[in-house]
Amino acid sequence: MRPLKQIIFGKPRDPDDPQVFHKISLVAFLAWVGLGSDGLSSSCYGPDEAFRSIQGHEYMAFYLAILTAVTVAIISFAYSLLIEHFPSGGGGYLVSTKLLGPKAGVVSGSALVVDYVLTITVSVASGVDALFSMLPPAFTAYKLPTDLAILVVLLIMNLRGVKESVKALLPIFLVFVGTHLLLITYGILSHLWAMPQVIATTHTEMSRDAGSLGWIAIFLILFRAYSLGGGTYTGIEAVSNGMPILREPKVATAKRTMLYMAVSLAFTAGGILFCYLLWNAAPVEGKTMNAVLLDRVFSSWSLGGFPVGSWLVILTLISEGALLFVAAQTGFIDGPRVLSNMAVDSWVPHRFAQLSDRLVTKHGILIMGVSSTLLLIYTKGSVRFLVVLYAINVFLTFSLSQLGMSRYWLGEGRQKSPRWLRYLGVHGVALILCVSILILTTLEKFTEGGWLTLVITTSFILICLAIKAHYNGVRLKIHELDEILTDLPKDAGPAGTMKLDPSRPVAALMVSGYGGLGIHSVLSIQRLFPGYYKDIMFISLGVVDSGRFKGRDEIDELKEETESNLRRYVSFANSLGLNADFRYSIGTDVLQDGEALCVDIYKEYPRAVFFLGKLIFAKEKLFYRVLHNDTAYALQRELQFGGLQTVVLPIRITLT
Repeated sequence: MRPLKQIIFGKPRDPDDPQVFHKISLVAFLAWVGLGSDGLSSSCYGPDEAFRSIQGHEYMAFYLAILTAVTVAIISFAYSLLIEHFPSGGGGYLVSTKLLGPKAGVVSGSALVVDYVLTITVSVASGVDALFSMLPPAFTAYKLPTDLAILVVLLIMNLRGVKESVKALLPIFLVFVGTHLLLITYGILSHLWAMPQVIATTHTEMSRDAGSLGWIAIFLILFRAYSLGGGTYTGIEAVSNGMPILREPKVATAKRTMLYMAVSLAFTAGGILFCYLLWNAAPVEGKTMNAVLLDRVFSSWSLGGFPVGSWLVILTLISEGALLFVAAQTGFIDGPRVLSNMAVDSWVPHRFAQLSDRLVTKHGILIMGVSSTLLLIYTKGSVRFLVVLYAINVFLTFSLSQLGMSRYWLGEGRQKSPRWLRYLGVHGVALILCVSILILTTLEKFTEGGWLTLVITTSFILICLAIKAHYNGVRLKIHELDEILTDLPKDAGPAGTMKLDPSRPVAALMVSGYGGLGIHSVLSIQRLFPGYYKDIMFISLGVVDSGRFKGRDEIDELKEETESNLRRYVSFANSLGLNADFRYSIGTDVLQDGEALCVDIYKEYPRAVFFLGKLIFAKEKLFYRVLHNDTAYALQRELQFGGLQTVVLPIRITLT
């Protein structure tokens, strides 16, 4: 019988499998489902929020629909150009780091992480709202428990792996597209005869408002609604963040995915806003604006006395709710990816770069799920409150990305492309739009929840700065150790490996990259057991983390690097008069892979004793355990339980 873990999360994947990248990568259509669904689903709450803010001036929906479509086109085109510039992944964190500097990068990265937590939270809460729009108000008390239950299901699906979670939700996506295509097409075409009257009425009502309020007031009302509908554009960056999971050629796949998303979002969001106006939709307590529109458009449809329209309303609302759950995938896919990139740069704990046996960043997925749960509980699943938090962080990242690209084309980019002025124009216009929406949304909604997202994001930035300072301090101490110990005589002995004697004691030392820490451990063994160990076996685990898991070439490079470092250790041991050899394996789980490798070595060398190095700080603090995992102690427990003698060698670090 299969273990429960495999039943829930699936079988482990082999990162050394040449086909593994093909098996889990996404073609443009599936990427549109997994990544573009975030943008498309925002049409369920972005236009809703914008339309509610123009009550009494509903004619403005005509202009909002046009502005929405144009904005989607501009920002999407800007990100398509950005993808060309960053073919390995052009998310806000990487763009800001490379073009504006590490400090701007950590601000963008922190905003993105919070943004993706909110992507999950808003999508789940809004999806449940869509489903509950079909139910009587008495069921409202069950919304939050339903939110939490769906969040747990999505969490488990993502721990199984990206492609499985996307494929399982594909039918939902197709139903949403089909029903909303029917809604908007029929909603507009059925009123096509009244279009001249609608345009004339819009002009008349605007002239009336201009006479009583003034043009400035009209502009402020329209721009306020436009900015408060900023949630409509929140998923546009997802494709550039998700480049590593796209099928080769990645740039072409990404641009095709971006085109699918831009066209579908502009049509859906703009079309829904226009239909609100054409069908005189108005807010109803306990219902979303889309639910109100669906009732007006479809409820009268019947076929031979059968209420086709009522069932179509139900099907469409179910597809909306379900697609919003699909959109939560973006947070689970791209949020951990941003965390892993920040972990590689030491802004967050390094464990966020580790992959599970299903080749997903499970620590990132878990932290996204837990954070979303806490936000759902705190806000009680209020979509209107969550959308405010959401839009501020999204447009902070958008603004930094477009600022970085504008700066690039104003500087070194001018010499690299004859089209630099065109590119600068696109990014410049996108920058103005993003900054305008960011400022107005923050000012307008600061007291209604905007302050909370600023507090959360600022706190996360400060935590990142503290973590970076700690890792820099540790890195400096290790560098000092490297400078001292790597200057010791080496390469004095015979080259290559030397056969060890299974009948003699063997010191099996686990090492990582060649440097002072490993050399310190070799010398410690000789000092603790003078003359006892003549044979030494160097063991290394080539860990495939998110920084390495990009393609077959990176895995091969990891193998070469690991073997090269081990040969240098062998050469150093030879220079000390020791017989030396090495073993290594490539994998994602240090404990599981390390234990398996050590057991194999023990079978070959039954008198082997295993040595592991561990950083020991002069003043141990609680958060050090989060920043530096206890792999050495955990592996020691596993090996000792299996009957293998294991010693942990302390490597003392004193931080000021």
